[in-house]
Amino acid sequence: MSEPNSTSPVSATPRGVKIALALSVALNLGVAGLAVGAWLGDGPHRGMPRDMSFGPFSEALDDDDRKAIRKALLSRLGEFREQRDAARAEFEALLVALRADPFDAGALKTALAALEARNAERLELGRSLIETRLIEMTPQERAAFADRLEKGLKHRDKG
Repeated sequence: MSEPNSTSPVSATPRGVKIALALSVALNLGVAGLAVGAWLGDGPHRGMPRDMSFGPFSEALDDDDRKAIRKALLSRLGEFREQRDAARAEFEALLVALRADPFDAGALKTALAALEARNAERLELGRSLIETRLIEMTPQERAAFADRLEKGLKHRDKG
């Protein structure tokens, strides 16, 4: 019988790499979902790109709301193409920072901060789209939306 190893295995993947990979997957899904997802859909998110779902807000949107937000989103697809190109450059900077010898923690932090800022821009766009739609609603539409939102939130609390 062999001796148990007295040292515990150490993760070969640094935390920064794991964060970068998670951000990369999210960004790639986002860009692909924005371009293709606007034409796909099922369930409560029908007509909305899957990655641009607004959680319980999406479930409370009716078909007209989804169409209006989809139209606003599609009118801004050029911005997403620009963001995709910028994101590629940011990931290149991240890869350079990860492979640098000697390692430069400052360069890594800068690259991760750039990716974080880009994701924040995408979140801001989503917030802006839903905000604009809510403002455009009539008082009756907002009340109906609030009722659907409340129902969805109560349903989530039970789950």
